[in-house]
Amino acid sequence: MNKSIDPRVNRLNFPEEITEKKQLDQWETWEVFHQRKRGEQHEHAGIVHAPNAEMALVMAKETFGRRGHTANIWVVQSIHVHSTGYDDDDMFSTTPEKIYREAGGYKVMEKINKYKKEQQ
Repeated sequence: MNKSIDPRVNRLNFPEEITEKKQLDQWETWEVFHQRKRGEQHEHAGIVHAPNAEMALVMAKETFGRRGHTANIWVVQSIHVHSTGYDDDDMFSTTPEKIYREAGGYKVMEKINKYKKEQQ
């Protein structure tokens, strides 16, 4: 069995056909999402390189699951992530005046500021 430069791969004792790669071959890139607690949203944690989904889950657990509490991990092949182009930014433009979404747009802002000053 070929020894990997990554000690996590060596520690897992994977069969040779999983860990061996041909010359100039590269493992796929997988996007990793983790959930800190049940019921919370998954957040993007980073990427791992792995030959398949099972190995990607193991690598994601070893890389991102041991840093703090993790309840769940998802892995998605990077080639399956699609995005809009920066030249399509006009699709996100909406009514520019949305002061109703800000607390400052309401008459209670004076009371809020007064309360903040009292708390200091």
